[in-house]
Amino acid sequence: MPLIALGLNHLTAPVSLREQVAFDEHAADTALLELAGEPGVEEALILSTCNRTELYVGVATGAEDIPQAWLSRHHHLTPGKLDEFLYRHVEQNAVRHMFRVATGLDSMVLGEPQILGQVKDAYQQARQAHVLKGPMDRLLQHTFAVAKRVRTDTRIGAHTVSVAFTAVRLAEQVFTDLEQACVLLIGAGDTIELAARHLTEKRARRLIVANRTLESAQELAGRHGAYAIALADLPQHLADADIVISSTASRQPIVTRAMVEQAMATRRRKPMFMVDIAVPRDIEESIAKLPDVYLYGIDDLRQVIDDNRRSREAAAREADAIIDLQVDRYMAWRRALTLRNPALDMRQHAEIYRDEVLVKARAMLAHGKSPEDALAFLANTLTNKLLHHPSARLREATLSGDMDLLHAAGRLYGLDEDEQAARNE
Repeated sequence: MPLIALGLNHLTAPVSLREQVAFDEHAADTALLELAGEPGVEEALILSTCNRTELYVGVATGAEDIPQAWLSRHHHLTPGKLDEFLYRHVEQNAVRHMFRVATGLDSMVLGEPQILGQVKDAYQQARQAHVLKGPMDRLLQHTFAVAKRVRTDTRIGAHTVSVAFTAVRLAEQVFTDLEQACVLLIGAGDTIELAARHLTEKRARRLIVANRTLESAQELAGRHGAYAIALADLPQHLADADIVISSTASRQPIVTRAMVEQAMATRRRKPMFMVDIAVPRDIEESIAKLPDVYLYGIDDLRQVIDDNRRSREAAAREADAIIDLQVDRYMAWRRALTLRNPALDMRQHAEIYRDEVLVKARAMLAHGKSPEDALAFLANTLTNKLLHHPSARLREATLSGDMDLLHAAGRLYGLDEDEQAARNE
């Protein structure tokens, strides 16, 4: 049963496409049952977040293309539309991908911890839907253990690494209680999306999203409970902002000194914290000279970000080494499922011999034979039956010089240990 991980994320697809293949909380249960009901799909799990949509499926041989076809059909997409955006991992590469996702190594923010909770939610959803069997259930349990070990044994979560998160942390230092702050976000790209997520987690009192395209601002605002405005309306709302974070692709400054001077007059010199993380800059440089305005640019944040990223990248290499080892262990367990267990076969044969000889020993007693005779027959016959085939194979090995088999037999029956113990006496 091949294991496949199929999906797209913030690295392979734009948010406009990620939105089209996302599964909301209410629709995911039905979708999961639908996926598991596809021909050849034997196990299924759906992981859907703001940055990724992934299917983990165990399929019958020959059904490897079913999940991708289902994903396009379920979302009513033109066949082939997803092809250039999807990644596909099979068997041990699928296992490694799941481990890296759960530990935050595949995240937009290297090592971010929120994804593990989302994987656990997806696991519980799949369990409740009864669409997991032994192999994938074991994989998820192993995944959680790996994530815990990576967090414990490395410093992957010890430092912040993203521009957006660093900007929010700086804002938190200026405004100790973000729950009382109004934050204006300018732009609607990935960086602003990430900043909005961090601010939502910090329970900022109010979020305003301004973008040149109002529809994009409304889409982002809708995901974070924010208020959307067009960029043209920025001057009317700037005075409301205690914190401004800007990241657009504009070639010219969006926030001018005159706009901020007017806003500060309305605010009656109440401080304003501004972070410009755009290149070229969105906020006029001269604004930094205005009283009660605290302006930080990308260069002000770069050293902190670079130092922290280097620290996490070293931890990420350690985490990957742990993951590689755990992938091998899981795959060894998975391969064992397909192998016959010789120990079980040997025990089954021994029990058959035992039952046959026991019947005959009881018959001897029933016909008047003494217990001593019956026990002797039982012991001798059972010994001969159990050792007949091994003895014959060892005689052949001795004659042919098959030393590998002879040494293996010594290890199997503990004869090498007995020989060592005799030498030590």
